[in-house]
Amino acid sequence: MHYISTRGEGEPQTFDQVLLTGLAPDGGLYVPETWPQMNLETLKCKNYIEIAEEVMFPFVEGVIDQLEFRQILQDVYSASNFRDERVTPLVKLSGYMDNRIYIMEQFHGPTIAFKDVALQLLGRLFDHVLKKDNKRITIVGATSGDTGSAAIEGVKNCDNIDIFILHPKGRVSEVQRRQMTSIISPAVHNIALEGSFDDCQNMVKAMFNDKNFRDDVHLSAVNSINWARIMAQIVYYFTTALEAGAADGEQVSFVVPTGNFGNVFAAYCASKMGLPIKLLGISTNKNDILTRFFENGEMKIDESFATLSPSMDIQISSNFERYLFDLFGRDAAKLKETMDAFKDKGSFKVDDALMNIAHREFRAARADDEQTLALIKECYEACDYVLDPHTAVGLEGAKAIAEETDGKVILLATAHPAKFPDAVEKAIGIRPALPEHLADLFEREEVMQEQPHDLAKVQAYVKEHSRAFTS
Repeated sequence: MHYISTRGEGEPQTFDQVLLTGLAPDGGLYVPETWPQMNLETLKCKNYIEIAEEVMFPFVEGVIDQLEFRQILQDVYSASNFRDERVTPLVKLSGYMDNRIYIMEQFHGPTIAFKDVALQLLGRLFDHVLKKDNKRITIVGATSGDTGSAAIEGVKNCDNIDIFILHPKGRVSEVQRRQMTSIISPAVHNIALEGSFDDCQNMVKAMFNDKNFRDDVHLSAVNSINWARIMAQIVYYFTTALEAGAADGEQVSFVVPTGNFGNVFAAYCASKMGLPIKLLGISTNKNDILTRFFENGEMKIDESFATLSPSMDIQISSNFERYLFDLFGRDAAKLKETMDAFKDKGSFKVDDALMNIAHREFRAARADDEQTLALIKECYEACDYVLDPHTAVGLEGAKAIAEETDGKVILLATAHPAKFPDAVEKAIGIRPALPEHLADLFEREEVMQEQPHDLAKVQAYVKEHSRAFTS
């Protein structure tokens, strides 16, 4: 398997090259040259680890030996990392919408958010490749809340990595912040940046686009721009669809609360690999750039709002470029022209013919904070099931798809409600407790550095603390 940039420059890359560089040198994102095809009949009796091997090995073949890859998967998706052997178990919302909405629980990993599923694997893949090649790298990432803690947990024990995570100061929940800042290690650096998540993300992109800096610190990425993140997320769409009966003809739709489009893009990849998905739904909060795109074909940056679902407080959906590349028929020149216009003008428009294609695959919804609280309450009173605010935003989209189409509608519960106790308590009067392994979180020491929205100063800080820096 080789990988190409969405912007068309450079030679095709191997998996290890894509893993370690993250962003392509031309500013594009890596995608596979071709989509491997899966046979549901051969997967239907397998467990999560076995399906993960079948789905992902074609993407790493030629770089990682299959037996070594199997051992990595067995270590990552073990009971010591995930509290449910199904990794992302399926739960029916009984007594709600004619019993047609199901929850895929993605919060059974160490940081109780969906990003654990991919980032626990990513850390092991980094470790495997770096030790084999005797290399050291510097990871720089931006987080709107959950990526940072999951990334730190995934790589904190990797000997050849220093990690720097930027989060928007004061715009993540206290649980999210403490899960990052309470990991005390000389290799872990948390940066509270003045500004929004988009400011954090743009700064990370600027660092990757600075070739001298990138080379000096041997820069790599854990954000969803890294293909390995998407690759790992494809798996749970297969496992969950199979659990829901897709191999036996059951129609399945998925709904994803999203800001960065990475999680739902993995579902799109699964469909390209042969998983029969009837519809893909996205749900956004007040920061609704993705919903507006699917409504009118225009992607336009608007004001960024702080909401009860902070991981979705995003105006620039970095993974959307991968979907556009496919929507444009893999026309890299057209994609590059579109993304350059977006960078310059803050907007672009897609014609009706392409939007007709998009509408055959996607539906979009939104829920503001008031609706989010009402949805948490509605679900709790109807089913005795507590949603976190992001999943509640997703419920708005799940209800719409359940009314439009037949079959099971699977809503991704992207975080444990205890990550956002204030919002949940406001909605239902109950403050959800953290799982046992995080019960002492508020007593742990915190370490972080506040930095201004100044690229040069943040780059200087990274250079000063990166053990990979070569002056």
